[in-house]
Amino acid sequence: MALDLGPLGHQSIPSTVLLGIGALTAASISFTILRVLLSTFILPGQSLSKFGAKGTWAVVTGASDGIGKEFGLQLAKKGYNMILVSRTASKLDALKTQIKSSSPNVSVETLAMDFSQNKDSDYAALAALVKNKQVSILINCVGQSHSIPVEFIETPLNELTNIININCVGTLRATQTILPSILPQKRGLILTMGSMGGLAPTPLLATYSGSKAFLQQWSNALASELSSKGISVHFVHAYLVTSAMSKVRRSNWQIPSEKAFVRSTLGKIGRRGGSIGYSHSGSPYWSHALLSSFITGIVGPFSTILLAINKSMHIDIRKRALRKAEREKAQGKKAA
Repeated sequence: MALDLGPLGHQSIPSTVLLGIGALTAASISFTILRVLLSTFILPGQSLSKFGAKGTWAVVTGASDGIGKEFGLQLAKKGYNMILVSRTASKLDALKTQIKSSSPNVSVETLAMDFSQNKDSDYAALAALVKNKQVSILINCVGQSHSIPVEFIETPLNELTNIININCVGTLRATQTILPSILPQKRGLILTMGSMGGLAPTPLLATYSGSKAFLQQWSNALASELSSKGISVHFVHAYLVTSAMSKVRRSNWQIPSEKAFVRSTLGKIGRRGGSIGYSHSGSPYWSHALLSSFITGIVGPFSTILLAINKSMHIDIRKRALRKAEREKAQGKKAA
């Protein structure tokens, strides 16, 4: 004779299912938090020696200032010969002298080219420079943002064109030019600088934000293509760093110096940090990782709330920039 458990018996199966779903959700959240903390604060990244031995070559684009310059200095100190590519020859020459002073045993070659011009002759010169060299590392640092936040409809055509030519076309053409010098070794690293502005849509920086989002998708696709060839591809989600582009001069807990940021990036290659759900990508600096985990794991990068916050913040930045420009203009008139 079957035992009738009454209403409670009928509720046991759905209740068990709900409890199981709750337990799995809690476990998933706990695992994600643990992974973010371990990746950000504990676990090291892949050693640079995995990508190529000391004495092989590293190429850095956008090398004359800021983050790119610091990549050149730190990779040279680790024993890599350097090819430095940027627009201003005098700055490249100064960096070459600085590297030779601190790392006298490395070779340094430079190429001055303006990525905004997208000249075939420049890329031919770059191809000639890397020919017959064992290139282990490519750092895609060249980039440009808007001079100040601006609505898309008011974005000057030359600024819009320069951002796309430098950030997108320049990065792709440089990578396509240098990659044949990496492939024969069957190991190597292509590291591309991204931005939180590409991770989450950023009103008043629409063209820049779109260019970095494009690079994210391109980098992930390239990583899949090259994985069987032994080449690692890594995309960096970065927030503000003290640099000419960010216009921030003093570092703090949230905004690191170029030196601290690059040291963290080179120490966390292959780690995702707070970049939840993004493969072949990472946010290496700890405060950037926490911000990235908030965006990707809590509010969502396409959240209307985040979009509104970004818009309000950049409207305020634009107003302050315009007021500053007016003050400087008035002071200039008085001085005249």
